[in-house]
Amino acid sequence: MLENAEFAAATHDEWALRSEFWLAESGKLQRKRRLRDRNSNPLILTGHGTNLRIEGGALVIRQGFTHYPQQREQHRFFRGELTLPPAIILLDGSGSLSFDVLNWLCEQGVALARITGDGGFAVMASGAGFSANSDKLRWQFDMQRDSVKRIDFARDLIARKLENSKATLQSQFPDSEAGAKAVAKAGDAIARLKAGGFADMNEIRSIEGEAAGAYWRAWVGIEMRWTAQTRYPVPDDWHRYRSRSSVLTGHKKKNRKASHPINAMLNYAYAVRAAQLQIQAVADGFDPNAGIMHHYRDDFPAYVYDLIEPERPKVDATILTFARSRTFSGADFILRKDGACRLSPQLGRVVAGLIGHRPRC
Repeated sequence: MLENAEFAAATHDEWALRSEFWLAESGKLQRKRRLRDRNSNPLILTGHGTNLRIEGGALVIRQGFTHYPQQREQHRFFRGELTLPPAIILLDGSGSLSFDVLNWLCEQGVALARITGDGGFAVMASGAGFSANSDKLRWQFDMQRDSVKRIDFARDLIARKLENSKATLQSQFPDSEAGAKAVAKAGDAIARLKAGGFADMNEIRSIEGEAAGAYWRAWVGIEMRWTAQTRYPVPDDWHRYRSRSSVLTGHKKKNRKASHPINAMLNYAYAVRAAQLQIQAVADGFDPNAGIMHHYRDDFPAYVYDLIEPERPKVDATILTFARSRTFSGADFILRKDGACRLSPQLGRVVAGLIGHRPRC
């Protein structure tokens, strides 16, 4: 057994090594572009002390600090240049920016989004600004008021989600009995949705819930590979996947406080995809709060949560492929005092990059 001082030094070294490993991985995700093509890669920032400022008319960005030793990246962008990212995503951490930066980003059409450690998101500035399109707003509010149209919208939305769920199940669990049952359940649910005749939204949610139960049961038993177990042991529950729900949220289980690494990655990934969809919805002239399937709330992007429903299984496939193809270390995750699992900053950057580089729908 390692003595206390030796153990502390070993775990510190493991954190730095894993941070450097994921930092290198994030660089591999950058899409190569031709000289005359505009950059399509979002810039993902993480760590403590991230700083955005305007200097000589240019946007200067310094990445946050995540480990020692670390060579902190710095970026300088000039107005109108093709290397400008379409969006900047801030992952948790801390730092500063000025009103001048917000003005500069708005002028250049660069969106700014922040993802919190638990998978929450807020779009701080949309690159295009919010220029409401009266026809699209009228369509949203008309759909809200007409219960028949609203139910038809939800039927189509969930049917598309279930079609994508089938594709994820077939690609990820081709030889699984639970996967085959979930595919059959999804197919049956799609047929019921297409048959119609629903009196209210609860019937659609019930069909969706039954299919979702079978979908997540197919995931049970997924193994994660771990290294450095002597220096950085992990809870026994982290070795196999058990449930999308968190064990930390009481009798009515929810998934916000992820207690398993795969769920923590999913929460991050969903938040990044939701931020992308909100940026696009605002740019297209929709009200992101004017949900149709999800109820309108001033403080909740309900329409974005409508849009993300069919996207969730695609995100699931991306994260599941990633989780099953890597060997992780306990240093890649942060176990909070309440038992919640969080991603280390550089792993979070990689996960955000996986989703950030997905083609737009």
